[in-house]
Amino acid sequence: MSRISVFSAPFLLGFDSFEERIDRLARSADGYPPYNIERSITEDGTERFLISIAVAGFAPGDLEVVAEDNQLMVRGRQKDEPGRDYLHRGIAARQFQRSFLLADGMEVKDATLGHGMLVVTLERPKAPRFARHIDIRSL
Repeated sequence: MSRISVFSAPFLLGFDSFEERIDRLARSADGYPPYNIERSITEDGTERFLISIAVAGFAPGDLEVVAEDNQLMVRGRQKDEPGRDYLHRGIAARQFQRSFLLADGMEVKDATLGHGMLVVTLERPKAPRFARHIDIRSL
């Protein structure tokens, strides 16, 4: 059975790649690690987003934040220390990959790690609205 896509509508031009990105994000949606997303708007109309990801036990060298092709990818890989013998290990030491699809115009500003939280700051400057007159040529 074939699936009908919302993005195949004739008035949605140039959105072909979004369906592929959404499918990729849906496949990678896992509950680990938990995260929050906060949104605020500055006085000049810029939207600011803070993505806070709970990464207890991860050091800066264990984490990677990559923004590419309208997608933010956060990866974590911990290495087991051979000299440690745990009686109980309640803090997960597994690797993860968390993806976020970014709208056009979104800018990744920075990433900070503190108190077991990785906070990635994104901004979308207020886009100027303009109309452009298109001349009609005769053939």
